[in-house]
Amino acid sequence: MNDVTMRLLETLDLETLEDNLFRGTSPHQSWQRIFGGQVIGQALVAAQRTVPADRFVHSLHGYFVRPGDPKTPVIYQVERIRDGGSFTTRIVNAIQHGAVIFSLSSSFQTDEPGLTHQATMPDVPRPDDLPNAEALRETLLAKAPPAVRRYWERPRPIEFRPVSLDHYLTQDKLEPVQRIWVRCTDEIGDDRALNAAVLAYLSDMTLLDTALFAHGLSVFDERIQAASLDHAMWFHRPLRCSDWLLYAQDSPSSSGARGLTRGSLYALDGTLVASVAQEGLIRPRRDKSA
Repeated sequence: MNDVTMRLLETLDLETLEDNLFRGTSPHQSWQRIFGGQVIGQALVAAQRTVPADRFVHSLHGYFVRPGDPKTPVIYQVERIRDGGSFTTRIVNAIQHGAVIFSLSSSFQTDEPGLTHQATMPDVPRPDDLPNAEALRETLLAKAPPAVRRYWERPRPIEFRPVSLDHYLTQDKLEPVQRIWVRCTDEIGDDRALNAAVLAYLSDMTLLDTALFAHGLSVFDERIQAASLDHAMWFHRPLRCSDWLLYAQDSPSSSGARGLTRGSLYALDGTLVASVAQEGLIRPRRDKSA
């Protein structure tokens, strides 16, 4: 297993301090604030540690309250709201410097049979037909702005194969739709709780950017202040993050300095495994010279 995958799994493996109390740390990085997906994943792990092993997360809803400090551990305090016959509910508060930085509500359910239907996966090129990370660096990203190149060239535990990189290479206004294949760069096994936590981690990647397509901008544009405000996920079926997943995203609305983005995650065989929704801050920065 490569080093970046090991660091991700170590980051998600929280330290137990007391009943319902856990501590998480951040990997060494140059970010000024903790990556939102890390806090979502760690908070979900904290909730999972208090839930029976035969109950699996089916939904989570979180609010980012304050920026996280990557140099300081995060304390995760779990409140056991309900343990019912089929469902379990937990609230998790992530705390730094005595203040809540993120709050998560999550619900867990035993596996049950029931009615089944799903949306059809978009018709897009398969991941093997798209440029890998090395090819992206040598071709398309060579023309991209420095901030974009730094982001895509950084070693990470998640591999991306975008169907299109047009929004990074042009300032044209584009349809607010993004299709990107994602997977772990290494094998992490079939454990459902771990795969759900890793999916929560990666689900915050690239999502908010889609809301900027319609404006000819990206989250790397210095004219924009961008940050996740909330995050919701629904886990429909078991999944494997070491296999390719199509992350199909669209943004139905932007207004009031906020952008709404939705995502659907499909397995290679077209099975819809999870859905995501997020509203984020996309505030134009004020001209300091004004």
